[in-house]
Amino acid sequence: MASVPSLASTLQQRISDALSAALPEAGSADPLLRRSDRADFQANGMLALAKKLKGNPRELAAKVVEGLPAGDLIQEIEVSGPGFLNITVSDRAIIGTLAARVADDRLGVPVKEKPGTTVIDWAQPNVAKEMHVGHLRSAVIGDAVVKILEFAGEKVVSRHHIGDWGTQFGMLIQYLLEHPHELDHESAEDAEAAGEEAMSNLNRLYKASRALFDADADFKERARRRVVDLQAGDEETLALWQRFVDESKIYFYSVFDKLDMTIEDADVVGESGYNHMLAETCRLLEESGVAVRSEGALCVFFEDVKGPDGNPVPLIVQKSDGGYGYAATDLSAIRNRVQELGADTLIYVVDARQSLHFKMVFETARRAGWLNGDVKAVQLAFGTVLGKDGKPFKTREGETVRLVDLLDEAVERAATVVREKAQDLSEEEIAERAAQVGIGAVKYADLSTSAIRDYKFDLDQMVSLNGDTSVYLQYAYARIQSILRKAGEVAPKAHPELALAPAERALALHLDEFAETLAGVAETYEPHKLAAYLYQLASAYTTFYDQCPVLKAESAELVENRLFLCDLTARTLRQGMALLGLRTPERL
Repeated sequence: MASVPSLASTLQQRISDALSAALPEAGSADPLLRRSDRADFQANGMLALAKKLKGNPRELAAKVVEGLPAGDLIQEIEVSGPGFLNITVSDRAIIGTLAARVADDRLGVPVKEKPGTTVIDWAQPNVAKEMHVGHLRSAVIGDAVVKILEFAGEKVVSRHHIGDWGTQFGMLIQYLLEHPHELDHESAEDAEAAGEEAMSNLNRLYKASRALFDADADFKERARRRVVDLQAGDEETLALWQRFVDESKIYFYSVFDKLDMTIEDADVVGESGYNHMLAETCRLLEESGVAVRSEGALCVFFEDVKGPDGNPVPLIVQKSDGGYGYAATDLSAIRNRVQELGADTLIYVVDARQSLHFKMVFETARRAGWLNGDVKAVQLAFGTVLGKDGKPFKTREGETVRLVDLLDEAVERAATVVREKAQDLSEEEIAERAAQVGIGAVKYADLSTSAIRDYKFDLDQMVSLNGDTSVYLQYAYARIQSILRKAGEVAPKAHPELALAPAERALALHLDEFAETLAGVAETYEPHKLAAYLYQLASAYTTFYDQCPVLKAESAELVENRLFLCDLTARTLRQGMALLGLRTPERL
């Protein structure tokens, strides 16, 4: 089905047409239509336009009003102040537009006419290392952006740039070679148990190899030689390295599964995936003059990047000893993503503390011609997860918080909330709801904050039924499902002929903004704006529920119309929350 124009877009077009007719020399002028607390909408464009053309804004506004076609869209329109138009749309138009949305599986949300290809780099854990709270935001934000862009019609390719290369692998591989059973598995009961066992093995091996590396000079020398073998592509060394990667993936995937995310194996392309490109990347940069040799290292300099001493700070692509830095890998990844994957947009969901690095990498890629007018690169930078004290989130012992511990605690807290509200739910159902509520609470707390801002991790607030939380949204959805079940054979049905109460109008007008909200979110990569929309929707529904009896309304038509508003609210909540990676339990 074709997309359904919103009331705002229909009204905008009609006022724009009337404005062009009243003032042909203005061309296709923007009436600057906005939602208003004085009426449903306010158009402010006449003031600036009249000033520009040295006319009277109130006279121009009156001409626009005269030129608007008669019909069932506008109920009332008045000229106020210096030519503002205050517009109230008709109840019939509101319900008629929403009825068209209900008839569409996509709720009237359009698909991009000319979709591009976006490669998004998100969820980047490190091989042989435990995932901690610092890994949370890249995964949660990245997963939401992928879902939102795909729903908009974009072709999206995920890339998980895992840390799977470097000197630490010499130590690990050499230790495993000398202690070959350290990664052996028992038969785990499920994916979560397998993940815990894998991480336990990796932790134990890392600590043992590190202790030996620090205490035994001969082992340290053997480990260093092993790094050379790894970089040279020695088959035995690579096979042992692959065991670490595979073991780590068992663990990664168990954590992502707990987060209710699907990570495709083909999308996991770590640092090692670009090794074969590094030498050529350096050669191309040096031959083009983009990079120059400085004290033996291959560097790119920038006029606006200087250190505390005032001297330029370069991006080091190749070290003086011939080794490659992160820049070489990141630049090679850009070449791969643009030239081989056909990307016209690159998104990096990466900690804000790496902003200078990516600024330099992107500028280098532009100078080299790998990024140009047809391809853009964006760092979707995110802030830090803080504890209740406003400081970086740590355990009481001052250590980084394990991600699985944090998620398990969220589910435990949610189980308490679900059990208090549970109506005829079995223990199995309570456990299922607790996972949906607890994980949803963690995700929503992250996504409801602008990515660039830090936020406090407060589980008590996250699982609260009150305030801006995912539990509040889930409870609103479950409440609607309860009403629809109690309605029995009475089906939701739109009745455009009915007059709407103020709470019905407020809810309906907010429902009509869903498509335009999503379009803006997809354009700017700001999931927090979708979270804000959904919270406002749940709040508008709560007011409607308090003020407008549904099943006990005065007439059969009014019951059907209010069920219609309930049903569309539930569908909008479910679709919007799904795009944020949140579940909507039918009962809570």
